[in-house]
Amino acid sequence: MSPLAYLPSPSSGQIHLGPLPIRAYGLCIALGVYAAIVVTARRYRRRGGNPELITGIAVWAVPAGILGARIYHVITDYELYFPHNVLGAFKIWDGGLGIWGGVLGGVAVGVWVAYRRGADVGVLLDCVAPALPLAQAIGRWGNWFNQELFGRPTTLPWALKIDVAHRPGAYLRFSTFQPTFLYESLWDLAVVGLVLVVERRGRLRRGYLFAVYVALYTFGRFWIESLRIDFAHKFWGLRLNDWTSIVVFVVAIGFVLAGRRGPPSPPEDRAPALPAPDEAAA
Repeated sequence: MSPLAYLPSPSSGQIHLGPLPIRAYGLCIALGVYAAIVVTARRYRRRGGNPELITGIAVWAVPAGILGARIYHVITDYELYFPHNVLGAFKIWDGGLGIWGGVLGGVAVGVWVAYRRGADVGVLLDCVAPALPLAQAIGRWGNWFNQELFGRPTTLPWALKIDVAHRPGAYLRFSTFQPTFLYESLWDLAVVGLVLVVERRGRLRRGYLFAVYVALYTFGRFWIESLRIDFAHKFWGLRLNDWTSIVVFVVAIGFVLAGRRGPPSPPEDRAPALPAPDEAAA
């Protein structure tokens, strides 16, 4: 059955600026990174820090994040590249970045650089907590341009139309699929808002807001991952990224609970002042 309405997919993964072709996937990643740097720098400046430090950290953390994301993808989907397509492992512009490796690589290097420069790592982690899901929300649109990582067939009005060349062999007779890229992008934006709400209303020690972001993102990613039909290794009925989400979520919740501040201590009861000696004798 053909859906009454659907979301179209781009006919090409390239955007042409005059005679210059640009890979849309890479452009989305770059825009997401830029947005994260701007947001983090502004938040850091409001806390009395030098925003130029954020740019200095990004010079190291961004390449480390991209490298970590690619390594995670290649390791978890090794059969796509070894032994018949080794060079394909280096073609990042064709898609294939694992968020888990990206966050781990980027944050680890960023923390190391911040520590070496004498910055307050906890403050920086709080500043970047809402910036990372914003970058992810923008970067996910690269999957739309590449027509990849979509979900099960559906005839919902917001179903995503996929060209035959991009459909898995078992789904060639279907034309519209769950737009998981859109679901995750919207969830990432929701995470941005929820992190800011927790920051304003919660009572967390410095640096633990980052764990709130991790917990919220993995909570949504677990559901979105269950919709996808692209190949993935499975263990006990769940995709590898599902298990990763579960483990990371549990660890993040542990950090959130550990980072909670106790309620403010009530003022100590004061004993009534004793009368002065001359007043007592009067």
